[in-house]
Amino acid sequence: QVQLKESGGGLVQAGGSLTLSCAASGSIFNLNSMGWYRQAPGKQRELVAQITRGGNTDYVDFVKGRFTISRDNAKNAVYLQMNSLKPEDTAVYYCNCASGVLFDWGRGTQVTVFS
Repeated sequence: QVQLKESGGGLVQAGGSLTLSCAASGSIFNLNSMGWYRQAPGKQRELVAQITRGGNTDYVDFVKGRFTISRDNAKNAVYLQMNSLKPEDTAVYYCNCASGVLFDWGRGTQVTVFS
């Protein structure tokens, strides 16, 4: 079973940047489209960015132009570069498959944006 570990979150002022990392165990990771999800307090977890094995990306409208997802298949890693952060981006961020059967969720990484 693939295990996921997210890191890179923190406390940042609005307008700032953070880069999140997701390390995955297991080579099956390379066969899947991967995504970054987030869950804000009192809200459902939502997919905000995804990337195919070949590197094609897609984003929800409210992060387009600010977030960039990338992956390194050789390292079994996925990244999320977040720029121009807003207080509404505050959430716990998780990585997982972008479709199909999901892996077990990791613990996520907390991102807190203050104005």
